[in-house]
Amino acid sequence: MTRESEPKSPEPDPDSGAGADPGAAPAPTPGRQRRPRPGRPSRLSRELIVSTALECDLTTLTMRELATRLGVSHSALYRWVPDRDGLLDLISQVVVDRILPPDSPTPGTWRAWLARLAWAMHDEFRAVPGYAAHVARPHRHNPDSFGRLRERVTAAFVTAGAEPAEADQSWYIFGLGVVQWLAATETDRGLGTARPRFDLFLDALLRGLPARTPVEHPHPGTHQ
Repeated sequence: MTRESEPKSPEPDPDSGAGADPGAAPAPTPGRQRRPRPGRPSRLSRELIVSTALECDLTTLTMRELATRLGVSHSALYRWVPDRDGLLDLISQVVVDRILPPDSPTPGTWRAWLARLAWAMHDEFRAVPGYAAHVARPHRHNPDSFGRLRERVTAAFVTAGAEPAEADQSWYIFGLGVVQWLAATETDRGLGTARPRFDLFLDALLRGLPARTPVEHPHPGTHQ
């Protein structure tokens, strides 16, 4: 007796997917373009650019030097920041984020609130060589960063009881005073042999604020 041959398995239908390796990528459908693969994640970010720049001396830092430190091309960095001024604006946004207190001042805490803000400015500005000197120079300040700083400080003086116009003047005195003091001590302009003390400066500054319109003001050119 002859043994009947076993039936052969049917050939898999190439269009059905039967018999295909489950781990293999599906074949492209005729007439449909293959979906592009996601590109490589960007090597740059706002945080990386700023953190790298803050490790440098901003007085001499160039865009080309920063690109080299980041390990990217000059043109790649310009896709994130248009120029050196744009870089400094970006740094200012981060610095102001760091120094602004999370709480708001009250009538009983406004002076202590401003003191905390001033000390935060002292620590953050002094940690970045050249930054205080940059801020102290006449230039267009970033409204997104220093605008927020001005609003919070002005509101603190309003909370202290100052009229809006006096609160604005108090902001000028406070902001310019702190920034110019930090810039002067950073650049060592030969102010004297003793080391300038920020605590004494800040105490004297805050004791005179908020600004008040003098009751009597001498006429220009006259002497008391």
